[in-house]
Amino acid sequence: MTVPGFILRNALRNKRRLVLTLLSVTLSLFLFTMLQTALREMTQPAQTEESSLRVLVRHKVSLGNALPLKYQTRIEHTPGVRTCTKFTWFGGIYKDQKDFFPQFAVDADKLVDVFTEAQFDPQEAAAFVKDRAGCIVGIKTMERFGWKVGDKITLQGTIWPCDPQLTIRGVYRGGIDQTNLFFHHNYMEELCKYHVCLMYWVRADSAAAVPILIRRIDETFANTDAETKTETERAFLLDFVSMLGNVKVLIGSICSVIIFTMILVSASTMSMAIRERAREIAILKAIGYDGQQLFSLILAESFSLAITGGFLGCFGAWFGTWALFQHINITTISNGLLKKFEVTPHIVVSGMLIAVVLGLVSCLVPAYTSIRTSVVAGLKELD
Repeated sequence: MTVPGFILRNALRNKRRLVLTLLSVTLSLFLFTMLQTALREMTQPAQTEESSLRVLVRHKVSLGNALPLKYQTRIEHTPGVRTCTKFTWFGGIYKDQKDFFPQFAVDADKLVDVFTEAQFDPQEAAAFVKDRAGCIVGIKTMERFGWKVGDKITLQGTIWPCDPQLTIRGVYRGGIDQTNLFFHHNYMEELCKYHVCLMYWVRADSAAAVPILIRRIDETFANTDAETKTETERAFLLDFVSMLGNVKVLIGSICSVIIFTMILVSASTMSMAIRERAREIAILKAIGYDGQQLFSLILAESFSLAITGGFLGCFGAWFGTWALFQHINITTISNGLLKKFEVTPHIVVSGMLIAVVLGLVSCLVPAYTSIRTSVVAGLKELD
């Protein structure tokens, strides 16, 4: 019998235990991969070269506090500003609460200049600007509801006391998020009788101008009734996630428990397997196998189990999410918290490295104990 055949035969000695242990490792590393992916998407928002030029101006106290409309003119005249648009979250309901998608009231004539990475049809963009009750929608939301240009939709206000009736005038593609709906801020003001704005989205002249621009805007409105907090788009998204609590610590704690549990389960499995073969190990010692050779045989069995589970768990998560989110919108089921859910090679490699460490650590104590046992004691073990 060859050495690989000997290792395989030992691993298959108790098939039920093998399958249960393999499933435990596979599901644990699958969960680890999914949690790490969710953590990455929440704490490392996607960024493009154009998004790095955008900064957001909001009330210093909280997102719920509004800013006066007169601020826009002063922001536009700040050195380093290319263009500025009102940007107010509407948060209405379309038919049912489960049909969630992001909706924003903006300055229609400035939208294209601020979100330059998105692709707008020039004719549709012009039609959107001309129609006070028009809107422009991301391609993913259009496909989700089966909408087409010219359709009329109604949003039921939840935050704002109005129900805008909108006509879809265009579709945009590309950019970080293709699920948004944009409509005229002036139309919302007219319906709600409110003349305030929750945020201003600003596009800077250059990346070098962003830090200076942030300081200038906040200094402009310092010591006023509505002081501002200006930050980059990335910083704003991270602040938004931080409102959920310390997500990094929470997910990190869960992942630590998963890894610790895997080690316990694998070590227990290897201990039982080695104890059952105490006589065989003693015979191998008697015919000339030294401690290093015996440890190599035990390590190979443990390592094979861990690597197989790691491969099934990590690559199963990668393929499963890829196949699943071809048909399901992650933004919808996460209520806009996640824009995408991509298992990266880095996360897969991290999971596989954990599997390697698991294979090594789980067999150390059982193998050491077995090797230290004398031949006579080993032969008597199962008598």
